[in-house]
Amino acid sequence: MNTSDRLDCMDLIQAWAFYRDQGRWAELLDTFHPDGTIAVTWFKGAFVDFVEASRKAAANSKSLSKHQIGWPLVSLRGDRAMAETSIAILGRASLAGILVDNISYGRFLDRLERRNGHWRITERVAIYEKDRIDPVIPSELFNRFMAETDFSAYPEAYRYLAYRLVSAGRTLASPIVVNASAEADALYRRYSEWLMQD
Repeated sequence: MNTSDRLDCMDLIQAWAFYRDQGRWAELLDTFHPDGTIAVTWFKGAFVDFVEASRKAAANSKSLSKHQIGWPLVSLRGDRAMAETSIAILGRASLAGILVDNISYGRFLDRLERRNGHWRITERVAIYEKDRIDPVIPSELFNRFMAETDFSAYPEAYRYLAYRLVSAGRTLASPIVVNASAEADALYRRYSEWLMQD
């Protein structure tokens, strides 16, 4: 196994988060091949459109977000690679006038290809596991908000993230993949079959 290729893929995955959170849009765009796609809670489609939507959202939003990226597990085969990375998405926003922190845990499942000597991501799908929401400053107002708000419209794996996004005016994509689901199993099979193709 080529250690240099593995490190290139890992560095690319780490760079994605840094460029995304710092608003370095041109560099973010270069982490994917031009025909690359991405699927997350609020977006599913061409990566170039995701970057533009992210840029517009960042310009119009007062909320803050940060992606903490774990150590990617990379499987290589020639000019193809499959990577699985644990993630935590940290978001700060105002809900009902209350400043809150939302942490969403999950994984990025990536297909990567080396084209013309350069590794780039060709497909990314986020798999959601669990999340939580906490007040920046504990208060009775937050306790009342939690007691009186019905979050049950959203699956448990990304319940508070979904509420925060919808409250900010975003539309949820479909389908959203959650851990230990039939959709997740099918995704792993498809990625594995792609990796083994000649």
